[in-house]
Amino acid sequence: MSINGTILFSAFEPSGDALASRLITELKRRQPDVRIMALGGPRMKAAGAELIEVTTEHAVMLAGALKHAHEHHLRLKRVDAWLKANKIDALVPTDSPAANWGICRKVRKRCPNAKIVHLAAPQLWAWAPWRIRKLRKLTDHVLCLLPFEEKWFGDRGVDATFVGHPLFESEHAKVERGVDGKNEDDAVLNLEGEPKVALLPGSRPSEITKNWPTMLAAYEALKAKHPGMRAVVAASDELRQAAIVDLCGGKLPNGMTIETSRAGLVLDWADIGLIVSGTATLQGVTHRLPMVSLYNVSKMGWNILGRWLIRNRPLTLPNLLSQHVMGENATTELIPHFGEVEPVVDALEPLMTEGEARNRQVKIFETVCDRFVGRQFSVDAADQFMKVMRR
Repeated sequence: MSINGTILFSAFEPSGDALASRLITELKRRQPDVRIMALGGPRMKAAGAELIEVTTEHAVMLAGALKHAHEHHLRLKRVDAWLKANKIDALVPTDSPAANWGICRKVRKRCPNAKIVHLAAPQLWAWAPWRIRKLRKLTDHVLCLLPFEEKWFGDRGVDATFVGHPLFESEHAKVERGVDGKNEDDAVLNLEGEPKVALLPGSRPSEITKNWPTMLAAYEALKAKHPGMRAVVAASDELRQAAIVDLCGGKLPNGMTIETSRAGLVLDWADIGLIVSGTATLQGVTHRLPMVSLYNVSKMGWNILGRWLIRNRPLTLPNLLSQHVMGENATTELIPHFGEVEPVVDALEPLMTEGEARNRQVKIFETVCDRFVGRQFSVDAADQFMKVMRR
């Protein structure tokens, strides 16, 4: 089937830009002349989309939620005017549900016959599940990245299909080719340490500000007990690297180095990880890396609002997947966490040496990864998208 018309993609984070670009590339491969417009970023443009507006830089460029909200309000007005002048046949809102709800409403109003196919399910199973009513009105299908999501949404009246996850797709392709992707001459891989610890403090500036002081203090406490310990910090870009160094007083402590845009290599090198909850923990699973995850929040904010909004347990992606596959948690998750250092140290201590604690996590991660074998995210997502368009 060919697509006659226009597809609009919308993404508001660099991760959404990367995810959407994969589906755009596959749709363009199948039909080079398909018209794809986008609210997005450079990867979507490189994949073949025509950018209406760059929308994936707000995490860096905007200072504060109020300014962000005002900017998005103005953007919605511009999108509404564009939709009034341009008919579309499908909308693919990618991740970032808070920003995409408004786009979906505009499309339902201006192009009522257009299909809305969500790429990456809004994590309603984690918090504010009552928003499922909103999703029913604002989607025709959800392309799920995690295996348990298809049933969760289906049980609540939302059509959904599990299409796999790019992180696992890349990992399995690498294993099947017999290529480990490592350059033995790389300086990171040759760093000595016992144990070798990966520190991933998140990609958003607010995550780094909240979590890095605790991670740094935990490192220093463990370093005092284990002098041979070595750590490498994985920063997503140079701005985040500078923020991390600033929070260290302008200089990294002894035994710690930092790498930018090389998280995969750092995870390959490490024996264990301390990772801020998010997609990075899933990347740790694909590398079979024993880990502890944390996420610092305000105790007041949690008691007033968070504890009522977030009812689901567990909260981290590795444990959600291991519960789905094996009925047990894989890792220690310190969420919500309020900055205490001792619980982080206590959770990492059993992983500091080879033994049952490490081996158990590795075995669980291997079983989880097996659930993604045979999935090709780009192909499966494109197949399902085309099915929805035929309806």
